[in-house]
Amino acid sequence: MQITRRLEFDAGHRIPNHNSQCKHLHGHRYAIEITLSGDVITTEGVSEQGMVMDFTDVKRIAKERVVDVWDHAFLVYRGDKAVLDFLNTLPNHKTVVLEVIPTAENLAKVAFDLLVDAYRDTYGNHLKLERVRLFETPNNWADHTRPI
Repeated sequence: MQITRRLEFDAGHRIPNHNSQCKHLHGHRYAIEITLSGDVITTEGVSEQGMVMDFTDVKRIAKERVVDVWDHAFLVYRGDKAVLDFLNTLPNHKTVVLEVIPTAENLAKVAFDLLVDAYRDTYGNHLKLERVRLFETPNNWADHTRPI
């Protein structure tokens, strides 16, 4: 069985070597979908009986590890020195420095890596993170899936 929880956040970025508009500082209303797989929990009397995982817990973990960290931040590649230097001049600016250029593809992988060990198999139901889908716009997204 698979379940998916969707959350949204706002963040800025730029793609430094892009041939078009994305080379400029700009922002997006991102959406992230977290897809988990596992057996439906059959343990009598537990709150999660009949679920793969409580959607509230899926949300809490995603917010702690990714959404609250990236929301209203500027996601900047460590190698984008000019922008990083500029952001460092802004007092108390929320900046997240990444080891990769913040494309949708790279952000989906970074988010997956931040989340993969957070979803625990508490009830022996073989819970696994299957996919992180990151929407950069409503029409453009990237998927990072668990290796087989």
